[in-house]
Amino acid sequence: MGNIKTSKSCGLWIILGIYLFATAIGVWVFQITEGLNPLVRLFRADFWATIVVWIFGVLLRNSSVYDPYWSVAPPILLTGYALYCAAFNLPVILLLAVVWYWGIRLTANWGYTFKNLQVQDWRYDMYKERFPRVWQMVNLFGINLMPTVVVFFAMIPAILLIELNPIVISQWAILGAIICAAAASLQWKADCQAHRFRKENPGRVCDKGLWSWSRHPNYLGEILMWWGVAIMYVAFVPSHWYTIFGAVVVTCLFLFISIPMMEKRQMANKPEYAEYKKRTRVLF
Repeated sequence: MGNIKTSKSCGLWIILGIYLFATAIGVWVFQITEGLNPLVRLFRADFWATIVVWIFGVLLRNSSVYDPYWSVAPPILLTGYALYCAAFNLPVILLLAVVWYWGIRLTANWGYTFKNLQVQDWRYDMYKERFPRVWQMVNLFGINLMPTVVVFFAMIPAILLIELNPIVISQWAILGAIICAAAASLQWKADCQAHRFRKENPGRVCDKGLWSWSRHPNYLGEILMWWGVAIMYVAFVPSHWYTIFGAVVVTCLFLFISIPMMEKRQMANKPEYAEYKKRTRVLF
């Protein structure tokens, strides 16, 4: 077991198997809940797939098993629902194209940074050390289910667009798709620059390229991605403007949780980060 947990390739194959099983459970849950509201069915499928991933994370003693779920679930869930609805008009195809581009890119970045099943995200280690008595509750609700719920809210405009399956594309929908593609490309460029800089300058603050004008260009890309998805749907049904709620939640998640936590860690580990903060804005 030790050799398996220390091998990157073995770890990746194990996680692939877990996610295939989680997908099968999600499909099964969707099928047995026929008759319910489609959003409820999709959420239940998403929920139980998350539970499967959480269980395996507990068994492997590594909560980072959940990490790729953020980028893996949306393309699979939305494509599966498009197949179920037989919705493949141009706006839906465009939506799926940008979601898959974003998902593949983000998952590939996770795979690049993944070391093995013995290494867990530093934030999870911090939570485990800080809340030892309720660690598994934090693990289930905070690390696994909370992000699943946030992303599901962000996906609601995409789900509704698939149900609508409009025939004619609109200029605003095209703009939304361009924002999504640009956001994913921004993340791609930012991550590549960060990986290259850290390899050449270990322990230093990355302040080159995109990182010279934004302290978190990768997070900016993630936020813009979900605003682009929301715009794509609202372009067709402006009266449903409230479906931007998911994009708002994603924005708040990064602004009030992810970014402050990352900045606190950077300030503690890299003295030069204080000067970097003075000359570089948070997002743009």
